[in-house]
Amino acid sequence: MIAYLEGKLSHKTPTLVFLDIGGIAYQVNISLNTYATIEELDEVKLYTHLIIRENEHSLYGFHQLEEKQLFSKLISVKGVGPNTARVILSYMTPSETRTAILQDNVPAFKKVKGVGPKTAQQIILDLKNKIAKESLETETIAISAPNSIRDEAISALLALGFQRSQVGKMVDKVISENSDITQVEVLIKQILKQLS
Repeated sequence: MIAYLEGKLSHKTPTLVFLDIGGIAYQVNISLNTYATIEELDEVKLYTHLIIRENEHSLYGFHQLEEKQLFSKLISVKGVGPNTARVILSYMTPSETRTAILQDNVPAFKKVKGVGPKTAQQIILDLKNKIAKESLETETIAISAPNSIRDEAISALLALGFQRSQVGKMVDKVISENSDITQVEVLIKQILKQLS
């Protein structure tokens, strides 16, 4: 899987770009939201999702990681293919899409070309609990000031299989007790000592 591509935009349209990386241009399908954020840029980093089919490999790119993650969720819904997911994310921002899901807003999805009432209901049914859980977890671990060391430590511990709720509290506890920690490795080691 290609996590992201970073390079020079050699061709740009509202639905696709050519991203030149070392003399090789990747054709990347994009949403209108992504186009709006990269329209004036010459160089860009796009988070990507690769779709492999029998006769085609397609790359979908997103300027924000949040939009890419939402795209992945949308295509997991029965009846929603990559192009439909891209149209949804062209019509609504990621934030608006999440709100529509959480508020059971079927009419918002029905306004999107290619999305009927059954598909709209299926999107809400399949994704509402996932989106609600993510929103709750984000609120639980949020702190007033952004802290990149804290965020990196949480990401690393989640990748190691620890529970998000447990990790967020433990990271905050260790940071408050050891305000002199400036390296993420040291922070993680301290947390692992307390978790073991």
